[in-house]
Amino acid sequence: MSVHDDLTTVQRCLDDLLRSVRRLEQDLGTGLEMRRVRADADHLRESVALLREASAGPARLPAVPGPAGPASGPRPDLVRIPDTPYDSSLWTDSDDEGLGSSHGPTH
Repeated sequence: MSVHDDLTTVQRCLDDLLRSVRRLEQDLGTGLEMRRVRADADHLRESVALLREASAGPARLPAVPGPAGPASGPRPDLVRIPDTPYDSSLWTDSDDEGLGSSHGPTH
């Protein structure tokens, strides 16, 4: 199945879900639980619309193989980490975050 076919299937199921939620809302009223279900269904609708837009975009990034399969997400930029020793003099005038400053008298 293509991505377009999968999105069409998801959209069809979502349309069925929204119709069912409307019927339940008519039968059960608009209590807190029903409002939450309605909000969740609306969020799903918005998310599928965003997904459809992203999949139709001209610049689709290549996927990275991962535990979820070959299409687990865009490939992140690689960051090279040097093997040279760390230069601690870069941080001599800074304070450790969360530990407070060491500007007071020492014992």
